[in-house]
Amino acid sequence: MPTMTLSIPPELYRKMKKHPEIKWSEVARKAIAEYLNELENSRTEMSMVEFRELLGEGTLEEIESIPDEAYEKYHLKMRDLEWERTKRNSTTQTF
Repeated sequence: MPTMTLSIPPELYRKMKKHPEIKWSEVARKAIAEYLNELENSRTEMSMVEFRELLGEGTLEEIESIPDEAYEKYHLKMRDLEWERTKRNSTTQTF
């Protein structure tokens, strides 16, 4: 079975150490399996509340604080990079 290393915050680790009877690797394995199952069976849309929870506290506000000019510049750069990547990986040859 493959092994995975997991980093956790010190406070969480201290709390876990108070319960040595629990097999934390099994808890993590089940949580990952449940999460994957939810991803595979979930709908493709989510509510704004779910989206905010997924991003985490402060992330949406941080994104909204980006100036429009910076966003547009980044968008154009990513578009151009994607275009170049698509051209490099294209199986169509021109003669």
